[in-house]
Amino acid sequence: MKHRQYLGAMDETAFLDARGLLCPLPVLKARKRLAGLAPGDVLRVLADDPAALVDIPHFCAEAGHVLAGQGEEDGAQVYLIRKA
Repeated sequence: MKHRQYLGAMDETAFLDARGLLCPLPVLKARKRLAGLAPGDVLRVLADDPAALVDIPHFCAEAGHVLAGQGEEDGAQVYLIRKA
């Protein structure tokens, strides 16, 4: 799967600030937040847990969501997840 470099807020539908949360909480909270969104909606997630670098892309692949972008912003990891 190819990932676009994160270049901005894109067309985000929802936002989740998972900074300060450790594994597995960023993924669990992202899963819960995505459950309330429609297919095609984009969830923007901020995280600072080093494990999220592996966990969030893995979660997207396993759940069928698209990791539409990722990068850094103000010292935090940024993930754009498009709901399947």
